[in-house]
Amino acid sequence: MEDSSVRLESLLVRGAERLTGYQRRLFLAEVTLEMCAGNPRKAERRFGWGRDTVAKGLQELQQDVRCLENFAARGRPCLEVKSPQLANDVRAIVEPHTHADPERKSERRYSNVSAAEVLEALLAKGYAKEDLPSERTMRNMLNRMNYRLKRIQKGKPLKKTPQTNAIFDNVKAVKEEAKGPETLEISVDTKACFSFYWCSDYRTNCIGNRSDYIY
Repeated sequence: MEDSSVRLESLLVRGAERLTGYQRRLFLAEVTLEMCAGNPRKAERRFGWGRDTVAKGLQELQQDVRCLENFAARGRPCLEVKSPQLANDVRAIVEPHTHADPERKSERRYSNVSAAEVLEALLAKGYAKEDLPSERTMRNMLNRMNYRLKRIQKGKPLKKTPQTNAIFDNVKAVKEEAKGPETLEISVDTKACFSFYWCSDYRTNCIGNRSDYIY
């Protein structure tokens, strides 16, 4: 009989190990009510379950409520949360060497300052080496702060074609020739590609295909 009881207890322990969260707490509570008279301490001594977890399960079972788990609050807080002044100093170092996402698709920012260079700058600010994180931790911190290491490409000036001066001289000559009190001057963005010309009615300007209009 005693051997059967040991096997049953072992089976219940293995069953509890296969459950997680709310379902596990309910299972522990039901077993505690049936086999330990609803006493969390007895369940702890007999099955090795935490009495606080068993007590929470009993409360959930009796009151028909569920305690929501806050897993995000567990563990060690991030370095920038634990040391706000350090985060502010890192921003002051990185921000002048930062540019935004060129396509504006995200709030991610790119910087050409590496984690090692940030640590060197913090040492120069007066931080002790033992108070600073490792290079890998600093790299992770920069990523969480939306800073990504990327070489900033310098702007390349547009190349001047050999015909540029001749084109502008011709435009200037035509403009001077047509200049007068009755002249209508129109400025056109040369990057836009469309057809623009005069119809037979001189008071109407046409935009579109030539075949769409009668002269």
